[in-house]
Amino acid sequence: MLTPKNIIVVGGNAAGPAAAAKAKRIAPDSNVVMFEAGDFISTGTCELPYVLSGEIKDYKKIVFFDAEKFEKEKGVKVLTNHFVEKIDRSNRKITVKNLISNQSFDQYYDRLILTTGSNAKVLPQIKVKSENLFSLKSVRDLISIQNYLAKNSVRKVLIIGAGYIGLEASEAFIKLGYDVTLLDKEILPMPGADDEVRHLIHDLISKNKIEFSGGKKELKFGYKDDKIITATYDGYTKEFDLVLLTLGFEPNNSLAISSKLTIGKFGGLRVDQKLKTSDPNIFAAGDNIEVINKITGQYDYISIATFAQQMGHIAGENAAGGNVIAQPVIKNIAVKIFDKFLVSVGLNSIEAKTNKFNFISVTSIAPNLVKVMPGSDNVFGKLLVEKSSFRIIGGFFLGGKEVSGYGDLITTFIHNKIKATELSRINYNYSPPISPFINLLSLLGKKVEKEIK
Repeated sequence: MLTPKNIIVVGGNAAGPAAAAKAKRIAPDSNVVMFEAGDFISTGTCELPYVLSGEIKDYKKIVFFDAEKFEKEKGVKVLTNHFVEKIDRSNRKITVKNLISNQSFDQYYDRLILTTGSNAKVLPQIKVKSENLFSLKSVRDLISIQNYLAKNSVRKVLIIGAGYIGLEASEAFIKLGYDVTLLDKEILPMPGADDEVRHLIHDLISKNKIEFSGGKKELKFGYKDDKIITATYDGYTKEFDLVLLTLGFEPNNSLAISSKLTIGKFGGLRVDQKLKTSDPNIFAAGDNIEVINKITGQYDYISIATFAQQMGHIAGENAAGGNVIAQPVIKNIAVKIFDKFLVSVGLNSIEAKTNKFNFISVTSIAPNLVKVMPGSDNVFGKLLVEKSSFRIIGGFFLGGKEVSGYGDLITTFIHNKIKATELSRINYNYSPPISPFINLLSLLGKKVEKEIK
């Protein structure tokens, strides 16, 4: 394969910079250009709630590169506030609009990498342009929220969507001293988790003064002066000063769809193992693609920043002439909820049933340290195990920071198809200040052994 002369990257958050930098390293003589419609590139999306809460003092700390620094260090030309309007696949060119000057121009490519990411979901019945309605998807969203809080009298905050971002944002507003109401169409918070975990999270957020209300499938809003002033649910109308939508994300693929590239059932771009789209000259990576789930062997949509960066590197290398294979992925997600941490690995029970796995589940609660040590607290763990192979297909852990390590070890078990029974045979480390005498994972392994006998 000849080294492409012109490589264009569309999108500049996680996958885009990774793809652009990698392409330039692999093909240093190529002209690599990255277009970003927004003001910022290479930002820390996962850190946004912690800037909002004040734990991270300045949003600039999560802008890891500006255009000038990225161009100087990586050799990639970066154009922010430039929106790619269309792709002319037959002539291998894109039309780009400068959002500052409102002028458009064409740019030719040999290889194109789409890293357009995802969009925050919205409610169809809500006025999107309401002054006090926000999402928390970008640094620009964060700045808008902070500016509104600084300039307006806000006391009551309504957050709609009780997933990862909703829980993190709720905690942030509580820390800032606001009254927080959290709504979800599901009866319990954290829709992606199993019920045992969701009940524990419900108790945890209620204890920390978040008013949670689940099962809210019908919402009506009242407006005044381009602001949302009321929300009606359960037959009651309540007043709110600020509304935050945290309904999750969906692939941002309007450009790909208009270009007639193949889209999968989740709305993500369908790519092959080298992250090539249905057009051999166009690659894609990040939240706008569907990936192969290692557990199911099927295409899935998993929006995770670390996956985006990894896939960006692969797309960049292959677009520059490389031959790297993207491996199937295992979901391994963590979220902080006040003084606890939740880790979710692999499939939940509903997903396991949907994919027709015949499985058992085991749960256990154990201390994270020896009980006599300061800081000792209980950790909840749950594993889903396929009956025929004894392989782990999913897991949940709720406790202290140690659950991050539990999640990584379970991911390793899944990746290597190690039987769950081996968990009880591992020599876990023990020191009273940092680890328990009997590890939670060992207890779960023993429970699996009992279940399968």
